[in-house]
Amino acid sequence: MRLLIRCCLFAFLLLAGSALLIAKVIAAERGKPVRIGALTDSWGPTPGMVGLRDGLQELGYRENRDFVIGVRFTQGDISALPEAARELVQQEPDIIFTNNPAPAKAAHTATKRIPIVFYGAGDPVGLGLIKSFARPGGNITGITDLDLELDGKRLEIFKEMIPGLKTVLFTYDPSEAFSVAQAKVYRATARLLQIVLIEKPVHTQEEAQASFAGILKSDVQGIVVPRSLSLNIPGFAREATSRQRIPTMFFGAWHAENGGLASYGPAFYESGRQAARLVDKILKGTNPGQIPVEVNNNIEFVINLKVANDLGIKIAPEVLYRATRIIR
Repeated sequence: MRLLIRCCLFAFLLLAGSALLIAKVIAAERGKPVRIGALTDSWGPTPGMVGLRDGLQELGYRENRDFVIGVRFTQGDISALPEAARELVQQEPDIIFTNNPAPAKAAHTATKRIPIVFYGAGDPVGLGLIKSFARPGGNITGITDLDLELDGKRLEIFKEMIPGLKTVLFTYDPSEAFSVAQAKVYRATARLLQIVLIEKPVHTQEEAQASFAGILKSDVQGIVVPRSLSLNIPGFAREATSRQRIPTMFFGAWHAENGGLASYGPAFYESGRQAARLVDKILKGTNPGQIPVEVNNNIEFVINLKVANDLGIKIAPEVLYRATRIIR
């Protein structure tokens, strides 16, 4: 059954100094706050959206006077994103802000007029979002993290963490283009590392849940999780960590903080902070298609040592030393 599209609102505005003066001019000219519509496949505001807020505050923006942000989210249902994007466009925000590849693609399809700032699109050229990093073109720019390049390293680190790792499960939604691209990278890396990659494409949330419920620790020694939130695959993977005691490697720190064994990937909060500069440029009149796409080079390797201990996994000291953060 299709998940209900939900939305919530929160606001940000200009702080002090010259940015405050610019914001007052913008607000005075418009007669109302600048509106930023955030589109996500998550269950609500994301770390990147919090980063955007904090980044704007660092630039001198204040809350509840000069602009507001409305968040529209689809609870892991990427099939609901096109409709959510169309409804968001109908509300005529001044800027659209997106996370992950699927929301960025949905927003890009829905409008060629409203400026779009994405973060975490992974492969924006390959997805057809931009023409090039230097001159993205059209109505879009953003912060990418080149997550495809990180997938191979993620699997390599996972093998270093888990003694005797031989078989790894990768469950993904084949309708999500970035997940398909990730499967290709994991497949090639697994061959090099002499790991058996069990690929399970699933098409419904029920199939996704069943794919994890049916696995045994004796058959699978680890799980790598796709970037997409489609079909709640990351949520079911976290459940497999606790219920079947199978180690999991995620793409973002939030999942390691909430029950996964580890994560290796971009710091999404920092992506949002970087995106604030691009939003600021657009508010000051720069065409988004002429603003170069930036790369977030801030990579986090997070280990949940409490989960490791619960699973009976002894992680080598040299691996722990490489972690940017250890949750005890």
